[in-house]
Amino acid sequence: MKQTLARLLALCLLSLNMHAQAEPASKIQASYDVVGFGMTLAKITETFTRTQDSYQIDSVTKAVGMLARFKPETVRVSSHGKITAQGLIPLAYSMTREIDTGKNASALFNWETATLTHKDYKGVNDMPLPKGTQDRISVLYQLSLLAKTTQDAQNFSITDGNNLQAYSFHYSTKEREISVPLGSYKSRNVSNTPVADGVQYEIWMASELDNFPCKIIVTDSSGGKLTQVLTGLTITP
Repeated sequence: MKQTLARLLALCLLSLNMHAQAEPASKIQASYDVVGFGMTLAKITETFTRTQDSYQIDSVTKAVGMLARFKPETVRVSSHGKITAQGLIPLAYSMTREIDTGKNASALFNWETATLTHKDYKGVNDMPLPKGTQDRISVLYQLSLLAKTTQDAQNFSITDGNNLQAYSFHYSTKEREISVPLGSYKSRNVSNTPVADGVQYEIWMASELDNFPCKIIVTDSSGGKLTQVLTGLTITP
């Protein structure tokens, strides 16, 4: 059970703090609960900062309750890059753990040479950088922005500093009332179809919050599931 909790928690460390509008807010502060197995396992605090055409995301996840008793981990994730008419263009990503430092990982995006550089426990690895690639923390920013287009599907690769994987996300056309600790909101669903032993993401984007993701369900290949829900939100124009 410990391995399952730790794996799912790592999968659920996704950033949900992109306010989808033509001109992103200058600062967004959000908080979330990560719920699974009938209990709250972690709390996430995140900050998105925009400076002209650049962005910086910083996310801190701390284990709480039962998970904290046997694995009191703190995970820090960051991403920075450019904001363009096409959305987010990541330049660097990193994920660091206070205890399990052997799982630290990072990614550098060299768009001029179309090269992605991973650095993790296996060493440094250069590989081709597919057009439109996002990192594990910027992907929901991009999905939120793209929710306003007429396309009902989006395809791009995602890196977590260890691996690069292609994803296909589909937007639903219908809205549902979704309740989270912060409130109840009419939301559209965005989800992917997992390949082989891949992970499935179900993302609920609140149209009343300009497509701000208010809930995420992460399911691994063995059926283990975690839910991330919005508990607080402050937006500075």
